[in-house]
Amino acid sequence: MGTAELYARQPEEPIWQVPAAGAARFTWEYDDHRERLLALYQKGKDKQWDAAKRIDWDLEVDPDDPLGTPDESLVLHGTPHWAKMTAKDKAEQRRHFTAWQFSQFLHGEQGAMVCASRIVEAVPDLDAKFYSATQVMDEARHAEIYSRFLHEKLGMLYPVNTDLQALLGDTLRDSRWDMPYLGMQVLIEGLALAAFGMIRDTTDKPLPKQILTYVMQDEARHVAFGRMALRDYYRELSDGERREREEFVIEGCYLMRDRLRGVEVLENFGIPKAEAAEYTERSDFLHLFRKLLFSRIVPCVKDIGLWGERLQRAYVDMGVLELGDSNLDLLMAADEEQAERLDAERFAAEEAARRAEVAETVAAAEG
Repeated sequence: MGTAELYARQPEEPIWQVPAAGAARFTWEYDDHRERLLALYQKGKDKQWDAAKRIDWDLEVDPDDPLGTPDESLVLHGTPHWAKMTAKDKAEQRRHFTAWQFSQFLHGEQGAMVCASRIVEAVPDLDAKFYSATQVMDEARHAEIYSRFLHEKLGMLYPVNTDLQALLGDTLRDSRWDMPYLGMQVLIEGLALAAFGMIRDTTDKPLPKQILTYVMQDEARHVAFGRMALRDYYRELSDGERREREEFVIEGCYLMRDRLRGVEVLENFGIPKAEAAEYTERSDFLHLFRKLLFSRIVPCVKDIGLWGERLQRAYVDMGVLELGDSNLDLLMAADEEQAERLDAERFAAEEAARRAEVAETVAAAEG
């Protein structure tokens, strides 16, 4: 029996809209839920964790090589500047690039926290409000983690990249309730997941691997949430409304592609901006990195029903159209499995250490 049948006096409107930068929406229907979203909400509650306890913050990080970055992946490798750099210069460049990357992760997570809270406010359905409330906590935890890593392990931060800031602004300024989903859950979170995954799978440093693995376990749920909500909603849109969303996606993807240069880092090494941008355009590694970063976005965009001709042409221009056929569910399942496997390995190691300690204590007492 629905809530409406139980009211002694019916609400004047089923949805109460409170004008803000858009509208805050209240619903008086408390018993009309989608089982898929409720299951995701339950999972969001079950999977909460404490960053201060689950992450082993005692692990050391070498600021001169935080991720084990190979020379070939650095933008200046193979340029005249590289030949003049000392070992100390190269170590400093590694530190700067890692600080820049993780700073953008930090700023993006704060943006995700704000967008998730905006979804709680603006989305009309209670089940979506429930889940996005758990995501606000997730994003706060992620911001906490990246902030701590940058402050305690690297001792360096970078300001928010202008293109990331522009996309966050476009996402938050739009009054339509679905835009925080599209801008954050699909575009920014999708990009972050791919970036996290590339570093997680290539670094041999235990602390950043832990951080990225556990954060990705949460992010897999967030992208699933966005897909569920938008797929349902976008089926109801007119062709014109769908094209407006596709234009937003196109602009956002170009912005994100252009933010992935790290030109700011090269400028810190005295390289003029135009020359730094040229080096980034020539970098084979960066070209591959940029393409792979869309591995989570393109199949998600296709899945939610935004796949018009102009959008496809833009993806052809970016060289990522074929990624639309990727199996996003398998990628997300693998992200969750990696976190569970890491937990199991760490628990087994801790148990073995405890058993060894007990055995030593017993042996000492018997001796």
